[in-house]
Amino acid sequence: MTHPPKGGSAPPGRGTPTMPSVPAQSGPPPSPDGFPAYRGGSGAGPSAPPAPGAAPRRTAWAEGVDRLRAAATTEPGRLRIIGAVLALLVVAFGAVTAWQMTERSAAADNVLHSSQPLSASAADIYRSLADANTAASSGFLAGGQESQETRERYEEDIRTAAAKLITAANSSEPGSPAAKTISQLNELLPKYKGLIERARANNRQGYPLGGAYLRYANDTMQREMLPKAERLYKNENQRLNADYADAKPYPWAAIALGLVALGALAWAQRRNYLRTNRVLNQGMAAATTACLAVLLWLTAGHTFARSGLDESYDHGVRSLNVLHDAQIASLKARGNENLTLVSRGAETKTLPDRTTEDLYDYNFDQDMKALTQGLAVAAGLADDNAGEKPVRAATAGMEVWKQRHAEARRADNDGEYQLALDRVIGSPDKKPTGECFDVVDKNLGIALTHEQNEFRQAADDGLGAMAGLPVGAAVLAVLAAAGAVLGIGRRLSEYR
Repeated sequence: MTHPPKGGSAPPGRGTPTMPSVPAQSGPPPSPDGFPAYRGGSGAGPSAPPAPGAAPRRTAWAEGVDRLRAAATTEPGRLRIIGAVLALLVVAFGAVTAWQMTERSAAADNVLHSSQPLSASAADIYRSLADANTAASSGFLAGGQESQETRERYEEDIRTAAAKLITAANSSEPGSPAAKTISQLNELLPKYKGLIERARANNRQGYPLGGAYLRYANDTMQREMLPKAERLYKNENQRLNADYADAKPYPWAAIALGLVALGALAWAQRRNYLRTNRVLNQGMAAATTACLAVLLWLTAGHTFARSGLDESYDHGVRSLNVLHDAQIASLKARGNENLTLVSRGAETKTLPDRTTEDLYDYNFDQDMKALTQGLAVAAGLADDNAGEKPVRAATAGMEVWKQRHAEARRADNDGEYQLALDRVIGSPDKKPTGECFDVVDKNLGIALTHEQNEFRQAADDGLGAMAGLPVGAAVLAVLAAAGAVLGIGRRLSEYR
């Protein structure tokens, strides 16, 4: 007879089975369907922490670096990296060259076809307005004997100013300061014409009111219209200078990239020679030739373009600006000379020494000083006989003008008004100052035409030196990149 073991435990295989012990859980109890239940939140529960000792998850960048590092340990991998770098450098060189030269070519085109012609148009507006004012005062002095030539000159100047204002308005940006100035001039021009017509009508009937209307018209021109026209001229000159500043700088970024690309290609070919004893890799040699061609084309083309633009500015724009200023000074001087006889001392100016002088005669002296200085500078800028000859003729005419004006002023101051009038607007046998003014104005016009042609030729040469460079550089860069890739590909084929 057997007895159970001590402690009351049942023998194996007999008695009531016992449940195995389950480790205590700290989380929530399981749900009735057997899956763990979570409280207070929706969605999946917290992710399990990585097992102790497991490697952390790596980023795509780190994995890519590891692959690149692993590829660099083999010769085929190194060759692929070299080929990619060479192609990237060459393409970047072509892209930067095309971008920089496109900008410079566009700026040079603006110089030739946009900003300089607009600057010349603005100067023509000023000249036409000043000349119209001069012709109006000359006609007024002639009274009922105003010549048909003087009347036609006035009308032609007014038509020219109106046409140039329309051209400038079409070329200006809406809302810009230039557009606002042009709009103001368009409003003032009919007002000025109305005042001139009233002055003429009263003058033909012998009414003194005609002189007042003419002085009012002259004040409108001198104090409102001409300053606005001068502002427009200066604004267009600023645009012209900005276009020159954009067109002339060397494309240093493209040149630097070109040198780097050539250096990289030379290094790659030397490496290839040291490892294989092959002197020539046709693909990389073609890439080097293409890059060298682009770099030489870029350097030489821009150097010639810069030289042409410099010449167009030094012997074109600078001379044109000086000659325009001289012509404007001569027109203003002629107008003030006429108005001296019209006002007959009605307008005076107090000088620093407290003496008074006729306002228009004082302005005439200031304008003649500006004309003298302008002609001296223009003579120094003239680089050939065709440009210097009309400037010398204008200078000679100005000197005679000064002498005849002094004689007219002496006659007027002595009370001989008719003699003074004859010395200003009289017939040729009276040796009037009007003849001298015509000599100055005519020769300044000849000099302006010559310098304008000089500008066009030099600027066109500068623009032509850039022709085709942006597109050509891009095409050659693509061919160079293809050559570099093919050259590397030929070396890779030896490992297959």
